[in-house]
Amino acid sequence: MRFLKSLKKFWHFVWYDDSLASWIVNLLLAFVLVKFVIYPLVGLFLSTSFPIVAVVSGSMEHEGLDFDAWWENNGKWYEENGVSKEQFEEFRYINGFNKGDIMFLKGVTPKNIKVGDVLVYETSLNHNPIIHRVVELRDGKIITKGDNNGKEDKPVEFEQVARTGKAVLKLPWFGWIKIWFVDFLRFKI
Repeated sequence: MRFLKSLKKFWHFVWYDDSLASWIVNLLLAFVLVKFVIYPLVGLFLSTSFPIVAVVSGSMEHEGLDFDAWWENNGKWYEENGVSKEQFEEFRYINGFNKGDIMFLKGVTPKNIKVGDVLVYETSLNHNPIIHRVVELRDGKIITKGDNNGKEDKPVEFEQVARTGKAVLKLPWFGWIKIWFVDFLRFKI
């Protein structure tokens, strides 16, 4: 009985109290719920350890250009590397995406990776995962390139993609919450 009374008191504190302490407890509970319940469940459903990532660079931005204008400026590289405009128009995210967007990822197997897919992979040189488009599959390696970059990346091994996956859904702007929070922590530390 005492436990139920304490639980009821805590419930009232969390949901009805307007104090700063209640607000802080709500933030902590939300963080714990998202980090340790929602995020892992989404990861389990999408078969990846990283189901949701925030885009933290502009390497896939098309700088506000429509596809034809962007292709006019960038298409030569793709055509020289075996990707026609017609092929590119069939790709997902043909207009790229921006810093601050949130991308939902799905686990992928090597046989399901194809040119045009947008993959997230890890490197030892970068503390943030990289999210770029597959431009070629060569000798068992994955060649990627940021749409806004002038050249391809170093070849990627499947193991670098195995924990992350392929972008399947974009949620614009919501990644700024993470970016601002991380920048704030860096500034404070």
